[in-house]
Amino acid sequence: MTEPPPWPGTPPAHGAVVLREFTEADVRLALELGEDPYVPLIGSLPAKPTRREAEDWVRRQQSRHAEGRGFPFVIDVRGTGVGTIGLWLRKLSEGIGIVGYSVSPEHRRRGFASDALMAITEFAWTVPGVERIELYIEPWNRGSIRAAEKAGYRDAGLLPAHHEIGGAARDMLLYSRIA
Repeated sequence: MTEPPPWPGTPPAHGAVVLREFTEADVRLALELGEDPYVPLIGSLPAKPTRREAEDWVRRQQSRHAEGRGFPFVIDVRGTGVGTIGLWLRKLSEGIGIVGYSVSPEHRRRGFASDALMAITEFAWTVPGVERIELYIEPWNRGSIRAAEKAGYRDAGLLPAHHEIGGAARDMLLYSRIA
C-alpha cells in the first residue's frame, strides 16, 4: 500500500462548519443517520443500527484514511456532529476525488451541506493529484443539488443506471468542479 496523503494539519472549515475526525462521541450521529430511510442505502451504515453496529461503523470511518481510501470527516457545528462528508480517492490515479455527504434529518435545510462542500473542496485542492472533484446525486434529491450548486459544482450530465442503491440500478447526476 502506498502512503496516504497526509491528514490536514488544520481542520477544513467554511461558514458554520468545521470538518473533523470521527470520535467515539459520533456513535450518536451514526444512530441518527441510521434512522434516515435513505442514508443507509448509500453507504456502509446499517439501517436502524444497534449501538454496537453504530460503534463498529464509527471505527470503520476512523480507519479509512490509514487504509488509503480517503478522508472521512464529521460535519461539526459548534461542537455537535450534524453529518458526514468524505473525500474518497479510489479514482486518484485519474486525477479525480469523489465526495459524498449526508446530513442528519434534524439538521437539514440550514446550509450545513453546502458549507461542508465548500470546506472539503478547498481541502481537496491541497491533496496531491486531485484535479477534479465529482459528486453523484440522484435526480430527485433537490436539497443535495442545491447544496452542490451553492458550493460551485456544475451539472456534468445524467449517468443512466450508474449506481446500485437499495438493490436497484439508479440514474445519477454527475456534478463536478475542476481545479
